[in-house]
Amino acid sequence: MTLRPLAVIGNVNVDLILGPADPWPTPGTEIMVDHDELRVGGSAGNAALTLLGLGIDFQIAANVGNDQFGEWLRQGFGVHATHWPVEAMGTTLSVGITHPNGERTFFTTRGHIAQLSWSEVRTMLDAERLKTGIVILCGAFLTDVLVNDYDALFDWADAHDIKIALDTGWPIDGWTEENRSRARYWLSRCHIALFNEVETTRLTHTTDPVEAAHKLKTLMPEGAIVVVKRGPEGALAVGPDNIIVSAEAPLVAVVDTIGAGDVFNAAFVAAQASGQSIEESLRAGVRIASMAISTVPRRYDGEDLKVMSEKA
Repeated sequence: MTLRPLAVIGNVNVDLILGPADPWPTPGTEIMVDHDELRVGGSAGNAALTLLGLGIDFQIAANVGNDQFGEWLRQGFGVHATHWPVEAMGTTLSVGITHPNGERTFFTTRGHIAQLSWSEVRTMLDAERLKTGIVILCGAFLTDVLVNDYDALFDWADAHDIKIALDTGWPIDGWTEENRSRARYWLSRCHIALFNEVETTRLTHTTDPVEAAHKLKTLMPEGAIVVVKRGPEGALAVGPDNIIVSAEAPLVAVVDTIGAGDVFNAAFVAAQASGQSIEESLRAGVRIASMAISTVPRRYDGEDLKVMSEKA
């Protein structure tokens, strides 16, 4: 079986990771930390880096700001960034402060990602090549201009037999009723939901991720898949047959969990595109995300997915 075409749409920004910080510094003081790293970030950026690391062909629609960070991002993606638009503003920068317990705190500028538009996205994607494929749609609560044209994006996908895998990310103002309503509508137009456990339960007003997954699936088209990412507990999913399947996460020495869910997204969707079952796709997502968070520099071990890509 050949690999169905893949694409990523959404937020690519710069991440500056610092830490660990413990305790949180008193205002007006300075502390020293042991680790710093400047790297590509954003949900779409992390997913795209994973596909690159797996050696899988894909398209990507993103934008950058008109500063040195924007040029740095373009260079990091090479030919994939050839047609990225440059917005007349600074590139979005996210500073992540890590803590000894594995948690992290982010400070993010709005920057360029809010200006990504459907008119820009449409010119960056080859719809004919993407027919029957899957698009990972990221950062819904950050890409303000694009969200206003989500219906046009969904119509375009339907017209070209393209399935949308949605990861909204966490709303900046939390899961208000307005944000819940918007997310529920988006899911009605998408075929794969890629949410973490807290997002899933908050969105559905439940505490049980299995119950939440079933609730979300009732909102989606026939044949849809709902995935719940559970961190160290692995992941679960409910598919067209409404049966819950799951995959456990291996025990690893965690180095950096930032972007783990985005890595999972790319690996899961790639496995689906290669014809693997939902359970096999969950295992691929958990395994590759676990390797990514436990290696420096990050590694993405997906030989089975690479084989499928080479056959495509």
